[in-house]
Amino acid sequence: MKKRHITVLLLLYFFLSSFFGWAQSALYLDESQPVEVRVKDALSRMTIEEKVALCHAQSKFSSKGVPRLGIPDVWSSDGSHGVSDEKLWDEWNSAQWTNDSCTAFPALTCLAATFNPKIARLYGTSIGEEARYRNKTMLLGPGVNIYRTPLNGRNFEYMGEDPFLASRMVVPYVQGVQSNGVAACVKHFALNNQEIARGEINVNVSDRALHEIYLPAFKAAVQEGNVWSIMGAYNKIWGLHCCHNDILLNQILKNDWKFDGVVVSDWGGVHNTDEAVNGGLDIEMGTYTNGLTTQGHFPFSSYYLADPFLKGIKSGRYEMSKLDDKAGRILRMIFRTTMGANRPYGRFVSPEHSDAARKTAQEGIVLLKNEKQFLPIPEGRYKKIAVIGENAVKSLIVGGGSTSLKAAYEISPLQGLKNKYGESNILYSMGYASGRPLYGAEEPSRLNLDSLQNAAIETARQADIVLFVGGLNKNYFQDCESGDRRSLSLPFGQDKLIEEIQKVNHNVAVVLLSGNAVLMPWLNKTKAVVQGWYLGSEAGNALADIISGEANPSGKLPISFPRKLEDAGAHAFDQLCYPGDGNNVYYKEDILVGYRWYDTKKIPVLFPFGYGLSYTTFQYGKPAVSSKTITAADSLEVTVSIKNTGKVAGKEVVQLYVSDETSSLPRPVKELKGFEKISLEPGEEKTVRFTLTKEDLSYYDDIKKEWIAEPGKFKIMIGASASDIRGTVDFNLK
Repeated sequence: MKKRHITVLLLLYFFLSSFFGWAQSALYLDESQPVEVRVKDALSRMTIEEKVALCHAQSKFSSKGVPRLGIPDVWSSDGSHGVSDEKLWDEWNSAQWTNDSCTAFPALTCLAATFNPKIARLYGTSIGEEARYRNKTMLLGPGVNIYRTPLNGRNFEYMGEDPFLASRMVVPYVQGVQSNGVAACVKHFALNNQEIARGEINVNVSDRALHEIYLPAFKAAVQEGNVWSIMGAYNKIWGLHCCHNDILLNQILKNDWKFDGVVVSDWGGVHNTDEAVNGGLDIEMGTYTNGLTTQGHFPFSSYYLADPFLKGIKSGRYEMSKLDDKAGRILRMIFRTTMGANRPYGRFVSPEHSDAARKTAQEGIVLLKNEKQFLPIPEGRYKKIAVIGENAVKSLIVGGGSTSLKAAYEISPLQGLKNKYGESNILYSMGYASGRPLYGAEEPSRLNLDSLQNAAIETARQADIVLFVGGLNKNYFQDCESGDRRSLSLPFGQDKLIEEIQKVNHNVAVVLLSGNAVLMPWLNKTKAVVQGWYLGSEAGNALADIISGEANPSGKLPISFPRKLEDAGAHAFDQLCYPGDGNNVYYKEDILVGYRWYDTKKIPVLFPFGYGLSYTTFQYGKPAVSSKTITAADSLEVTVSIKNTGKVAGKEVVQLYVSDETSSLPRPVKELKGFEKISLEPGEEKTVRFTLTKEDLSYYDDIKKEWIAEPGKFKIMIGASASDIRGTVDFNLK
């Protein structure tokens, strides 16, 4: 009996010794080891089959880890604006969990409108905490595609028309998300600027426009934000799909920019095994779907980077180094996230996240018009306030495609106004009705639209003041993935309704909730206009804060509002410029996107880029430069004083534009190269400082394939918007 016990103990000793010896030698498990050491060690232990399994989906939103080695699966979640609810294993439908209702943050157009990188960091940190709490490896956002046309259905997901603004806002967002051990996934790389024919359209764009307009925000996310993953786009460039495009992914992203993270396909964006293997893709997701719906069941083993890839490796068709590079990148992301050292626990739907959502909304709301200080409306000023419009009660956190959220709560504009002014002081009438969204279409409303309009007009007649809450609504062909808008006008008869209301009540303020510019034929007769974007869970509270004056509006437009659609650069040519012929689209406006186009072509706009009013006023001093002559090796300091000359505290966004007056190549009249948001008490004055470098003065020469800072005369323009320049100063570059 004793000998048996001794034998058992000896076996146990040798087993444990062997186990702990193995564990000790398993460097990939040791969080104290450098990530590259862990990656190399893990790769040495994996079979070919295990490496290939990393490279393709195993469910709608996950790909495999290495269970044998204790390496976890990769779990991703939709949502630049919140963490999406859990989905069924291989369906887009909700899994109907009861514990996955998130905080809805404002859409990224609103975040861009804050012109505040500190808010971007708060936003990224907050949404990263929610993703971490849900144990996500990768958050599929933010989006930084440039606002080329006001018809693009996904513009509300992006950060406006200016590459400098998008670059400065995406970096802190990425850093905030990744501080929680969750990989941000910047999308859609690149040139996903329309939804029409998005899966097939080949974008024809100059190298100069590509590098100056459409790539800078991605480059900043990689080189400054150190983003851990990037999502490819559906469209083509140079005749190749972006999700496996050698020039875009290998040469530019991985070689030139030194990106060491993971390239993941957009769902259904992969089309060919050879190109997927050799074209720079690392993880293939959603194949045999159109990005939103399942087109028949298709085994994951049949994905282009699944069995066909494995067969090609074993036959010698594909180099083993291609597989090791992909697997290594995926492991690197896993070791930075779910197997990272000191990964925090996150938190979910917390009071702090509600505060972050509300602050973002407050700072992003833009006051476009305020005749004779019509706003703010202090409590008690009016006995009867009419709130009219479907958007005052319609949920605007659902719809829109992949950004649709299952939120823990949503304060509607109507509820927020009732909370602020008292329920008895608010009269509500719907006024208009949108239809029920169907995939790729919209079923017209069954409500009687004439009756709705008549009731709204009567409600307006009885009120002291009217707050019309309208705009777009994330239905198909409004602001929604998979379909562009069909018109720049407000839908559902809103323009006519506003004009009829103005006939019976002259005290009308219009609140627009949208992610795109709209026409305003009723503008001259409207006392105030507020651009509210899609504001998330705290929408009603934030709007009520601004309207009541509890918060002073400080948002600035990240997009230009044209007077008519044909004024926009993408619409100034022919159908080949937008939306293309189904096969090709040609960016004929080239580098002149947004305000660059309107300024250079001297086309007046309804509201310019960078524009936004306040309840106070600001006085700009004369700008000064540290030197009148610099070399390319120098930096230039620009200073300007700003004073609050009003009676209330406020925030102003001081904008710096650069004009190259002696360039040998055509350049825009001016380009944004600096902005600073400052807070000032009444009577307070501050000095704002900007630093310009060679990069801020350069253009991309697509003949030489390099950035050029050309000697000559430059002008610094300090403004409150692209069209409101308060001071200029010249300098020379030697």
